[in-house]
Amino acid sequence: MLKIRMQGTKKERHWFWRLLERHEGVDVKDVSEPFANKGTNKYFRVYAEVERTEK
Repeated sequence: MLKIRMQGTKKERHWFWRLLERHEGVDVKDVSEPFANKGTNKYFRVYAEVERTEK
């Protein structure tokens, strides 16, 4: 299992998240709620747990 920290704007995170979900070799297990980065309201971070799927 991989634990991934994604950081960026809401639009960038949404784009990457859709990319992960569509990938056949990746199973997304859990995703956290977005956390605002200190000092900005533009960038957020999200933590995800993903596993490689067997083919």
